[in-house]
Amino acid sequence: MEARDGMGYHPALAVAATPTHSRTLMIRHSGLLRLLVLLPLLMLATSCSKFFDRDDPLETLAVEPMYETAKSALESGNTGRAERFYKRLIARFPFGPYTEQSQLELAYAQFRASKGEEALSTLNRFIKTYPTHPHVDYAYYLRAVVNFNSGNALLDRLVGTDATQRDQSSLRQSFNDFAELIRRFPNSRYTADARQRMVYVRNQMARHEINVAKYYLRRGAWIGAAKRGQYIVEFFPQSVYQGDALAVMAESYRRLGQDELADDAVRVLRTNDPEHAYLSGDWPTKRGWWRKLIPLASNSRSG
Repeated sequence: MEARDGMGYHPALAVAATPTHSRTLMIRHSGLLRLLVLLPLLMLATSCSKFFDRDDPLETLAVEPMYETAKSALESGNTGRAERFYKRLIARFPFGPYTEQSQLELAYAQFRASKGEEALSTLNRFIKTYPTHPHVDYAYYLRAVVNFNSGNALLDRLVGTDATQRDQSSLRQSFNDFAELIRRFPNSRYTADARQRMVYVRNQMARHEINVAKYYLRRGAWIGAAKRGQYIVEFFPQSVYQGDALAVMAESYRRLGQDELADDAVRVLRTNDPEHAYLSGDWPTKRGWWRKLIPLASNSRSG
């Protein structure tokens, strides 16, 4: 039997219990210490979150002041800020007149920011969602304008490149969009401008065809050139390139030995454009050696 003291103290139990008790105290203190360290951080994070949420106008403004903020940013030219506010307004308030107007102005902000694809997506969604909206004619008009301005117009002006040398799909789409606007909304405030733009687009597309026809002439592809001329006469009858189209046809038919067809083309050309350079034997003009170094350089109408 092991000895016990008068108080019932067992030495062996005392030795075994002391380390366990110490570890328990250490664990408790360690947990308390971590809690004391983390608690201020949690409080700080919570307060910061509340602070930012409270001061973020994208999350707290009512619909009307939020719309006015976006519109003011757009009018001052800050398209990035306008776009952020319009998008958040639409997300927070999915219904109502402010939301509908915001979608139209969002598309314009995207257009101003040279985000053509995003603007087209916004406009197409608006047209599909609100087909009877009182301002849906503006959506059709802006969609046409976005396609009308597609491409690097600034580069064309600086370098002198000819936009008609490039792909014409966007220009053709803008022509169709303007035509649809005029058909659907003949009394729209945008119809007059749409008609003027269609005249310009028609001339640009005709010029593209003339460029191709001249290329065929330079390569001796007489049949291809004649077909391009016929296409211009048929599909762009009021363009300023009607004379060039008839000249292409006359030259091509003459080279193919179709003198009767060539004479018919010359007769029509003389009637409609008696001053055309082809009638004096000066068409198409030859490009100088320095212009050959710039193959995309703009050609004159008679060049």
